[in-house]
Amino acid sequence: METVAPFGEVLEEIRELGGDSYRLCFQCGKCDVVCPWNHVRQFSIRKIIREASFGLTEIESEDVWRCTTCGACLEQCPRGVNQIDLGVSLRKLATNYDVVHASAKPAKSARIRLNDDGNPLNRNRTERADWAEGLAVKPFTEETEILFFVCCYLSYDPRMKRVAKATVEILNKAGVDYGILGTQESCCGESIRKTGAEDTFKKLARGNIKTFIDNGVKKIVVSSPHCYEAFKKEYAEFMVHFEVVHITQYLLELIRDGRLTITGSFEKVVTWHDPCYLGRHNDIFDEPREILGRIPGLTLKEMASNRNNSLCCGGGGGRVWMETIKGERFSDLRVEQARTTGAEVLVTACPYCISMFEDSRLTLDAEDGLEVRDITEVIEDVI
Repeated sequence: METVAPFGEVLEEIRELGGDSYRLCFQCGKCDVVCPWNHVRQFSIRKIIREASFGLTEIESEDVWRCTTCGACLEQCPRGVNQIDLGVSLRKLATNYDVVHASAKPAKSARIRLNDDGNPLNRNRTERADWAEGLAVKPFTEETEILFFVCCYLSYDPRMKRVAKATVEILNKAGVDYGILGTQESCCGESIRKTGAEDTFKKLARGNIKTFIDNGVKKIVVSSPHCYEAFKKEYAEFMVHFEVVHITQYLLELIRDGRLTITGSFEKVVTWHDPCYLGRHNDIFDEPREILGRIPGLTLKEMASNRNNSLCCGGGGGRVWMETIKGERFSDLRVEQARTTGAEVLVTACPYCISMFEDSRLTLDAEDGLEVRDITEVIEDVI
């Protein structure tokens, strides 16, 4: 086993990089029991914590890069060990020493693209608002009430552009005074931070914060739970506070206030997937279920793993940019769970989850015709 520095120096580096909570671990193993990796292969976050406590940081290991930061372990830990912070500290260590496992090299490439063009998808910044062409979408100005922060995937990914368009159709229908930043918008930086690229995150965060302030932004509506996490929690580290609302919260507010009226029906059986960064990390469980419950004809059936016990899609923690071999994809298991309910539509509200589920739906090649939809796409059909 190779270490990057003598024992004492390694421990000090781990502490300085935010992983000091390893000291609290007494190796009960509850984290391993709930870790989604152990549904598909043997994996032990407890082992990684143990090795870290002895300064045996095998940062070349693929295991250091497996964590999806889903937070299931945090729910169960009786000692308050922050396994995510520890894992990220080891990734920071690996990044500082430029020692990255081959499976994580795509995340390194994403970091380069983020530094160059403000998005991880290798697309030109000038194309960021192309999805809105022909739609009644205006640029954000200081007088605008709401900033709709579109995010990278909704701006560039062909599948997710449909979610961006559904969202603005809803906002227009409700008469919301909103705008977008277009080419001024950059990635929120949450996911690249989880890969250990702290400098890239800070660059993106400071750039977005300056843009928000310069444009007079006060209230931000986001589609991505990862943007929600970044703006609401992580940007607060820079001593700024914006009002941040996830689209599921905002849709329910519009419906309750009578600004958005459901006039149609959705005669299908639906199951709801709780994204990790919407549910476990930010406690937004009831809002999407209430929205779905208000749609005539819709039958909601819960999957076996739901709410705090929801099964991760596998895309968090920067894993969305890394290759996961067939047979080890959580999203495959989640799609099968959805099918077990008898659902015709798997509904969620996260671009990573939708991307992972769409891939799994095609890979599994089932003939039941299960659809994967964002909640805005369902609402668009019934207003």
